[in-house]
Amino acid sequence: INTQLFINDYWHLAIKYGAYGVHLGQEDLLNSDIYAISNAGVRLGISTHSFWEVSCALKFHPSYIAIGPVFPTSAKKMPWLTQGIKNLKYWRELIDVPIVAIGGISKKNMLEVKKTKVNGVSMINSILSKENIAQAYKDLNNIWCGFEK
Repeated sequence: INTQLFINDYWHLAIKYGAYGVHLGQEDLLNSDIYAISNAGVRLGISTHSFWEVSCALKFHPSYIAIGPVFPTSAKKMPWLTQGIKNLKYWRELIDVPIVAIGGISKKNMLEVKKTKVNGVSMINSILSKENIAQAYKDLNNIWCGFEK
């Protein structure tokens, strides 16, 4: 399975344990050591919700930009309007950086999201709400990789 582990928020642990990358929200950028992350070879992903945040994120030369929320999510309080598939396609065409769809991605809408040609998806509830987390991950990964329709 060709999966890359990005640690959410805990950049120091991503460095300590050699994670592939770290995912930071806009508010986390100011409290993180971007140079330490870069020097450790840890990739950086940044959440964005608007033109302003995309502009700010691009200054850090991230490995990817997360666009969201694509759909309504209950994972955390979200003061932003949902992007939807139409805006996700727009961002994919506009930004020349890998795009990860985030927020409300589920087994039901994953293939629709994939059709936008984003580079990946971030999922919380679709995995953590399941009794068998490992199996939930495998099932979703199989859908994303095209092994299951």
